[in-house]
Amino acid sequence: MRDFWRSAGMHLVGRDKNGWLTVTPDFLRAYYTRPEIHPVEDSCPAEHALFERLMTDPLAVVSANEIEAIVDPDTAENYRIILAFRDHLVRHGTIEGAYAALFEPAASIVIPPIFIDQMVHLIVRNILRNVHDPLRVRAGEILFREQAVTVDEGQLMLADAEIVEMYAENGGFGGLGALLAEAGTPMREVTLDVIGEDNADIYWERSDRFDTAIDFRFTQPAQDAFARVLEAWIRHFLGVEVRVQPQRSIRDERWSWHVGLDAESTRILNALYEGKPVGEEDLFRVVALFRLDFENPGDMRDELRGKAVWMALAMGPDQVVRMKPQNLLTNLPVKRRN
Repeated sequence: MRDFWRSAGMHLVGRDKNGWLTVTPDFLRAYYTRPEIHPVEDSCPAEHALFERLMTDPLAVVSANEIEAIVDPDTAENYRIILAFRDHLVRHGTIEGAYAALFEPAASIVIPPIFIDQMVHLIVRNILRNVHDPLRVRAGEILFREQAVTVDEGQLMLADAEIVEMYAENGGFGGLGALLAEAGTPMREVTLDVIGEDNADIYWERSDRFDTAIDFRFTQPAQDAFARVLEAWIRHFLGVEVRVQPQRSIRDERWSWHVGLDAESTRILNALYEGKPVGEEDLFRVVALFRLDFENPGDMRDELRGKAVWMALAMGPDQVVRMKPQNLLTNLPVKRRN
């Protein structure tokens, strides 16, 4: 089995009998060593003491007085955030349970968006742990990393937005590149390897670099690979079998339900469903359409049984796709189980 996404932290968690990821002391310690939390040489004694206590006992109860004793107010606030996140994880016991709870109507915790992306990164790594197809794994990146879209010469390319920005700013040379840019030195053109069925194996050794692109046109295998990831995500969380297929357009006189996979596609699908005018600019932003069918119609809400669910993925005005995989947990018409 090929290893991938070591940065997800799969080695820091366990798996329960249902295949969900269990929160461990080592997983919590990894968050305490984040730059925002890890003390530096001139950190105050209270900060050093709290850090050492948490590294020894990641579940240690921390009083408000201990946090208030930290001299730097930003560090103190960072501790409040990380400990609230820790308590949320421990309360739910699994990464999946803690993630799903963030989007329940009664949810009250607010955590940094990067923490949510990291949870999705780890969950998708778990879901795809036995997948041999590198194209499917690359498609899985869409769930937790923003994708820059390029439409050129009939291709529709998705590349990691952060990597594209890095190359645009410094040519991929880090600090040296920034200095060259300031000096007016021309940067090399941004070129990322496009993986397909013929060269997909190059992905494995660079999976944590996020520096490969995919052709996401309707006729290309990347869309089908992404559809398989969506099926697996739904199966893992909701325990239902669905079939997701890429589509060129929505032709359905019985259109009754849709799910936008991001904020832009939600807005566009809502307008189309309500019969409102949708301009060419908005239609251009839709990078993919999908039809979802439940394998067992009895898993759907009774009034929708046998009907299709339409889904879309779209880019924003800046040509970046920002997927919200939680929409598949909160908006699908799954019948409630007793």
